[in-house]
Amino acid sequence: MRVLLTGHQGYLGTVMAPVLKAAGHDVVGLDSGLFADCVLGPRPDDPPGRRVDLRDVTAEHVTGVDAVIHLAALSNDPLGSLAPELTYDINHHASVHLARLARDAGVRRFLYASTCSVYGAAGGDDLVTEDAPLRPVTPYAESKVRVEDDLHALADDDFTPVFMRNATAFGFSPRLRADIVLNNLVGHALLSGEVLVLSDGTPWRPLVHAADIARAFTAALTAPREAVHDRAFNIGSEVNNVTVAEIAGQVAEAVTGSKVVITGETGADPRSYRVDFSRFRAAISGFDCEWTVKQGALELADAYRKFDLTREDFEQRYTRLAVLRAASDVGTVDDTLRRRR
Repeated sequence: MRVLLTGHQGYLGTVMAPVLKAAGHDVVGLDSGLFADCVLGPRPDDPPGRRVDLRDVTAEHVTGVDAVIHLAALSNDPLGSLAPELTYDINHHASVHLARLARDAGVRRFLYASTCSVYGAAGGDDLVTEDAPLRPVTPYAESKVRVEDDLHALADDDFTPVFMRNATAFGFSPRLRADIVLNNLVGHALLSGEVLVLSDGTPWRPLVHAADIARAFTAALTAPREAVHDRAFNIGSEVNNVTVAEIAGQVAEAVTGSKVVITGETGADPRSYRVDFSRFRAAISGFDCEWTVKQGALELADAYRKFDLTREDFEQRYTRLAVLRAASDVGTVDDTLRRRR
């Protein structure tokens, strides 16, 4: 199968591309390149790809493609809150434009990287299923809800959108992100000796390893149409439904000599939810996540040590908001986050 992978030079795309290739797929990438140099360790061997802003995609980019895996987005809440209008422009409008082009070009399957953040303020200890009310509390999560709604309207007998609501990602990628919770806490533990939690530690977070996300998308790509057509799936594992304080405790165990420090300075986070992941396991026989939070913390600690992670790189090179601010300061991107040639 010929697969267009958007965001192939991002945190998840860099992990997913080799998994798709190993499964026998012909992978072609599409990425703006904003984070292509956020590499820790050896530079990854990317699939053939085009450097294109998502807002500039044309029919040419989806011609001859059997399926699209759409990861590219402004990828977290701080970025979305910095420029909400750009979040909606890129994450919502450009994503739907890509999907329309794909449908019109005869692409039969469109796997969309959504998020469990759509449950936002679900609260409580009950497991949240895909049928639960959506309560996004950030522009990032709101943009994902809007795309799901618009892709649902595009679904027909020849075009199958699938909404992959990923839990919060963790784990090592050659294109690292240090601004997601487990990756961030492990870095703080190694560099300062403290597992620093700014909230009160009580919110629930569902976590999932980047490699398990890659395996899930690869499985959904070839699943029977009737199993996935126009359906939402939570991607993760119930064992990785943990509170932020529990995540911190796992990190302290993985990084010898570190200690948990919960400051509570940002107060209680309204985003709190425990998630039910059984629908995807039922749809994809034999699928289950392989990575636990503890295993991920150990993997990250080993990688950070092996590749000599520095505090400067941790806070600047591998933090998305810092990367974009630096690019803006030196003029390599404009105020709409488009790369200047």
